[in-house]
Amino acid sequence: MRIFDHPNYDFIKWRWHAFALSGLVVLAGVAFVVSRGGVPMGIDFTGGTIVVAKFEQPVAEDAVRQALAATPGEKVVQSYGDAADNQVLIRLPQMGDENAGNLDEAANSVVQSLGAAGLPKFELLSQEIVGPVIGRELQLKGIYATLASIVGIAIYIALRFRPAFAIGAIAATLHDVFITIAFLALFGYELSLNVVAALLTITGYSVNDTIVIFDRVRENMRSARRDPLEKVVNTAVNQTLSRTVITAGTTFLSVLALYVFGGEVLEGFAFTMLVGIVSGTYSTVFIAAAIAIILGNRQGAATAVSGAAVKVKAATARRS
Repeated sequence: MRIFDHPNYDFIKWRWHAFALSGLVVLAGVAFVVSRGGVPMGIDFTGGTIVVAKFEQPVAEDAVRQALAATPGEKVVQSYGDAADNQVLIRLPQMGDENAGNLDEAANSVVQSLGAAGLPKFELLSQEIVGPVIGRELQLKGIYATLASIVGIAIYIALRFRPAFAIGAIAATLHDVFITIAFLALFGYELSLNVVAALLTITGYSVNDTIVIFDRVRENMRSARRDPLEKVVNTAVNQTLSRTVITAGTTFLSVLALYVFGGEVLEGFAFTMLVGIVSGTYSTVFIAAAIAIILGNRQGAATAVSGAAVKVKAATARRS
């Protein structure tokens, strides 16, 4: 399926404008995150309590939120499971000290608040508590997983293509991660395990798109060795443009449905994916390809200078 008939857009011409735009967005995101004191962490990383309550009669989520208004901290209330089961999931930040043995303080507060609000009778089906120590361990494991994926991607691309392409792909991947985190902070989403999973998915999605273009660049360099690298890369981007737009478009629509109908549990994951898909498609075309061109030209110039120096030395040796 093709949606472009032999496109010939000059994407490479706009690489410096793209660098400026990306730098502006990343700096704005960093400034916003710093002004808020860092990226807000979810219960998975800071510790907290998740309670599932089953009511005898249907109850509105807003009524549960109002009943918990006096409970300190930011709360998440949402329907859970089948709507006919009248189950509500409640997430609360950590209220007690893990070492003091009072980790169930938040759950007790939920039971007291719901009972005093005059809501239908209910029972607690489950209670999940994440302590601060476990939260810190999960945070470190999330960082290690992200770094390990980026290092593995860099090694793979460097071996399959060339180091300049690997640097371009990693720069584009880091660009997508920074852009996504900036939008998460801007729209008030917390960094949770679901969001980390989405970030890892974004790195794979972005690199997969980049590899498709780089593979076409490698094929074109065999048949157009005398063409400048800018032309070869720009041709490859145009040749894969239909595939890039179709893949990004269908994935975006699927995740958009997940964002709209998936509920509050998947909202952060879906939002992260939406931003990452747009950023990944943009960075593949403008960031990864442009950096590969810049580094490739420098490497080619250095090789040419080195070869010329060798020839001069050989000629001098023959004369002497």
